[in-house]
Amino acid sequence: MHIHILGICGTFMGGIAALAKSSGHKVTGCDTAVYPPMSLQLEKLGIDLVEGYDPGQTGLKPDLYVIGNVVSRGNPLMEAILDQNLPYVSGPQWLHENILREKWVLAVAGTHGKTTTTSMLSWILEYGGLEPGFLIGGVAQNFEASARLTASPFFVIEADEYDTAFFDKRSKFVHYHPRTAILNNLEYDHADIFPDLAAIETQFHHLVRTVPSNGLIVANAKEESLKRVLNRGCWTPVEWFGSGEGWHAVQKGEETDIFFGRQDEGMLSWELLGEHNRSNALAAIAAARHCGVPPKVSLEALAKFKNVKRRMEMKGIAGGIAVYDDFAHHPTAIEATLAGLRGKVKAARILAVLEPRSNTMKMGVMKDALARSLVDADLVFCYSGGLDWDAKSALLPLGEKARVIGNLDQLVQEIAESSRSGDHVLVMSNGSFGGIHEKLLAALQPKAG
Repeated sequence: MHIHILGICGTFMGGIAALAKSSGHKVTGCDTAVYPPMSLQLEKLGIDLVEGYDPGQTGLKPDLYVIGNVVSRGNPLMEAILDQNLPYVSGPQWLHENILREKWVLAVAGTHGKTTTTSMLSWILEYGGLEPGFLIGGVAQNFEASARLTASPFFVIEADEYDTAFFDKRSKFVHYHPRTAILNNLEYDHADIFPDLAAIETQFHHLVRTVPSNGLIVANAKEESLKRVLNRGCWTPVEWFGSGEGWHAVQKGEETDIFFGRQDEGMLSWELLGEHNRSNALAAIAAARHCGVPPKVSLEALAKFKNVKRRMEMKGIAGGIAVYDDFAHHPTAIEATLAGLRGKVKAARILAVLEPRSNTMKMGVMKDALARSLVDADLVFCYSGGLDWDAKSALLPLGEKARVIGNLDQLVQEIAESSRSGDHVLVMSNGSFGGIHEKLLAALQPKAG
């Protein structure tokens, strides 16, 4: 079958393209900007890419169009597909019908930590000899890939609550029908499509309704929102983490002892930072045990786990100054990321550099929580380009340590002038941030020596 994917360069749709190609389909696709790294990955797979959404692409005569949620009514190619009554389907629906239907699906849902936890779980199953397929919203460094199809019955997927397509406003994860579901956390986000937290809780409740009675739900005991979701109805055994009665971690110096209730399952010794990552590990260990992987094996696997790219990823050191890249963009994630780095660097200075780029942040919905999430930084630099709200007012509680700059080159210059040897510069954005990491490292280089 020939499928043509609209919005192919997004991580999720690019992953679907890779899975479709592995399944033996002919795959082509288009996007408004055919851009790396996904464009390079797809070209290596022999997938032809088209720039833009010209309606003439119907001349390719594919058997099916797979539509990404970036596509809306008014898109010229989509209008041509509708006018000509051509067959189309959403990405999540295609994935279920063609890949997931016969699999033991392990779905990782939550506002934060989905990509990291999905990568952890995939690696644990791989280390345990189960050779899972996976679709991850980032590049898992233990695999150097974001998607893989195998003959294994197990498939791990990052289960996003964002909507499916312009014609299907349910969350993507409703299509996945997991047997094992991780509910990592649940806060308000995606203000462009959800009016409030209750609306997201309803979507999570729909996910819970699809998990069979012989499955397992692994849920965060610290989240009242998840307790509300499960209280609305649950037909599946639940294992809680973050609770003394369920899975929990006890810190012992640099190492972490893992317990399931009173049962000591072993020691977690790894390089990842922060309580949020220990929480992610608990969820992954519990889900893997449901598939038959003993916690002892999971702990061995996590000792060799390499974090996902753009999760506290060291980009380089220049002039004695370390520059990191992190995907954090929600205040809760920003606070957790800073806390993790603070635990590592102790009293050394942290310069936090933030681009409020997500749709929710651009709308200013989280602006009142922003200053509080950044208190652990010694200096804060906020890029205000493209914002419709006053970032200076939002960061006023931070006093003189906060600086708001609307020009990228000026931002780089001020960070470079403010930094000194021994500092740690933490850049946080869910986009490329104009290549700021490379620009910073170049600007800091003259300080060497």
